[in-house]
Amino acid sequence: MRPALLDPLFSPLDTLPGIGPKTGELYARLLGREAVEDCRVVDLVFHIPHSLIDRRRQPGIAYAPDGSIVTITGRVDRHQPAPGGRSNAPYRVFLHDETGELALTFFRVRGNWLEKALPIDETVIVSGKVDWFNGRASMVHPDYMVRAAESENMPLVEPVYGLTAGLTSRPLRKSIEAAVARVPDLPEWLDEALLRQQGFKSAKESFQRLHEPRDETDVDAQAPARRRIAYDEFLAGQLSLSLVRQRLRKVAGTPIHPTGRLSGPVIAALPFSLTNSQSAAVDEILADMSGADRMLRLLQGDVGSGKTAVALMAMLAAVESGGQAVLMAPTEILARQHHATLSRMAAPAGITIDILTGRTKGKERDAILERIASGETQMVIGTHALFQDAVIYRRLVLAVVDEQHRFGVHQRLRLTAKGISPHMLVMTATPIPRTLVLAAFGDMDVSKLTEKPAGRKPIQTVTIPNERTEEIVERLDAALRQGKKAYWICPLVEESEETDAMSADERYQSLARRFGKDVGLVHGRMAGPDKDAVMLAFKNGEIRLLVATTVVEVGVDVPDATIMVIEHAERFGLAQLHQLRGRVGRGDEASTCILLYKSPLSEAGRARLSVLRESEDGFLIAEEDLKLRGEGELLGTRQSGTPGFLIASLESHADLLEMARKDAAYVIDRDPELTSERGQALRTLLYLFRRDEAIRFLRAG
Repeated sequence: MRPALLDPLFSPLDTLPGIGPKTGELYARLLGREAVEDCRVVDLVFHIPHSLIDRRRQPGIAYAPDGSIVTITGRVDRHQPAPGGRSNAPYRVFLHDETGELALTFFRVRGNWLEKALPIDETVIVSGKVDWFNGRASMVHPDYMVRAAESENMPLVEPVYGLTAGLTSRPLRKSIEAAVARVPDLPEWLDEALLRQQGFKSAKESFQRLHEPRDETDVDAQAPARRRIAYDEFLAGQLSLSLVRQRLRKVAGTPIHPTGRLSGPVIAALPFSLTNSQSAAVDEILADMSGADRMLRLLQGDVGSGKTAVALMAMLAAVESGGQAVLMAPTEILARQHHATLSRMAAPAGITIDILTGRTKGKERDAILERIASGETQMVIGTHALFQDAVIYRRLVLAVVDEQHRFGVHQRLRLTAKGISPHMLVMTATPIPRTLVLAAFGDMDVSKLTEKPAGRKPIQTVTIPNERTEEIVERLDAALRQGKKAYWICPLVEESEETDAMSADERYQSLARRFGKDVGLVHGRMAGPDKDAVMLAFKNGEIRLLVATTVVEVGVDVPDATIMVIEHAERFGLAQLHQLRGRVGRGDEASTCILLYKSPLSEAGRARLSVLRESEDGFLIAEEDLKLRGEGELLGTRQSGTPGFLIASLESHADLLEMARKDAAYVIDRDPELTSERGQALRTLLYLFRRDEAIRFLRAG
């Protein structure tokens, strides 16, 4: 149960004054929720300012810098209404101080409210941006206007928050003030020594300071109040991962003792030798699986580093010990590709591998389910369908999950919920910076594949402005005539009014006019069977040029494709560009990646494309991507599995993440059920940051 002292923070957002049905929709949009019913008061507490307006600058009218925000105290001289009372013409009010004259300019003025707000001969204080034109100062629609006697009503330092269309800053600030006023005196969950060492105030004081900045340093990522709450957020995340790991490990694993009976013939038949890092990863995995504890391991490998071969060795070990192994992929096309690859590689061992997806129907599905239940099927490849209630395993001892970030971090817990306790190997082809590994996979041990298999040739990467697109089409013409295959990637599926980027539909039509039936189109809005049919035609050579969106980013394997064109490359993240580039260079022919960009490039865009041109090291590229774009977009789009921090920032607060990980491990080691005084306070922390799923696991344990 959530502690009662948090109830005011978790009451519905529309219990705050000023938030009704209409404004509630705006707040829901601002907070990224479907409806205001999904929003809580605490959501506004976590909506912190990104900058501030300092109205303490009062230089006098004559000395106000052009374009700057200033505060002016002056006497009102005269009003100059719009000629003929036209509402679209400017209404001006002139005032002066001892240094000069200022014109306050207003548009769409109705009624006599300005005469009441700014009476002639009254001393008033106005604040806003001053513009100079022909030696005259003006201020259009001042942010604040008060009579000098009411000066305390104007905040001199004002936080600036992110807004959404239709919601203005003043009502939002009032709502946030009301939300912050509901923050209770929270129990202290941090160690006294850490508080002293970091100079942290209490959580309540830190929230208040975040929303009441006194100067620019208070809205900086390194401000003590921001670091305090960032640490709390990291600690909540690491603590929940530790509790989940503890819970998963409570269910004993099945010790696996491989014999080499199956893996021996498979390794002997491979057309390549395992790299040093592949061999090391296999050793780590087999050592984990031989123990009484369940394996929870993340296998990170760059594009083309040979993760599939490592996964197969683990799955063969499971079968050698009399068990079953499954491999779960995020999409139908990737599942079918894994099935084809693993069936081919495992053939020397004489193993039949079944595939089970949402499209497996009728008698075929019934037969597969029967073989799985009897244990006749030793390896199964599939999608989420592998863990539906109807699927009963005879002796499942290993689950391999591919591209886990696309499932969402907590979906791996569904295995335990089914009463199955297999060892778990999670694979990702997206090299992830160490800080993000800690944040998203802190409950797992990590193996990294850092080498490419022998024979892989480097990919030549070039950057070319969009104006030279026709030149690229000419080169493609020559390449296709030589029998080569190429991808052409676009950022959008169809034309959009909001951007001038070329869509996949438009590019397909333009290239089809040139190359006819040699061109195919695939994108995420197509039905699964249609996508698969186009991909198969490309793989078989029935089409030689594939126009696509990023649906081909992960896992599609066409070894003889040697050209990758990425249109509007400046719109993609580094990690995503690297993934797309990895679709070529998979055979023994030299390959090329052409990054088409729209001029002029921003400084960040130039830096991004430069990193990609100069390096094929996915781990280095991922670290650079984190610096340039931040964790929110690291995997191309914000996915359900990425941490999605509210206050913390991996690039700004990496040092705090390390500390939080150690702190969480220390706590769980000494107080695994969180029953001590500090443990109870930490339960409050988990609820505050909505990590209460971990509490449910504690109770279930």
